Amino acid sequence: MYKNILLPVVFDKEHDTAAAFRAAQALADEGAALTVMHVVEPLPGYIAAQLPADTLSDTRAELETRLAELTATLPGATSALVHGHLGHAILDQAKALGCDCIVMASHLKRLEDILIGSTADRVVRHARCAVHVIR
Repeated sequence: MYKNILLPVVFDKEHDTAAAFRAAQALADEGAALTVMHVVEPLPGYIAAQLPADTLSDTRAELETRLAELTATLPGATSALVHGHLGHAILDQAKALGCDCIVMASHLKRLEDILIGSTADRVVRHARCAVHVIR
């Protein structure tokens, strides 16, 4: 069905990444490109200035390792660690890669039958490709 799928992920228990991966596999054409991405949001300067010098590089290395481990669970997928605002970075990455589909998990909050997360909402409203939100 889709030839190029972007799978934004976060590392928490509120998002069902495994379900998003299953959905992506079900939606993917044979030989489809699958990209698992994680977005690192920028820290305000006043916070970054207070951190020890190695903290940011150590955190990036840890995120790259976690992303690689997660990506390895999805056969044939590649990974991308991107910096920026969540919604914008997802949309920009989808455009840059020429994705025809985004599959993402959304956390459940109050009014779970009505609302999806704000990042998922932004992606759904502004993406120029199909978006499947897994709740």
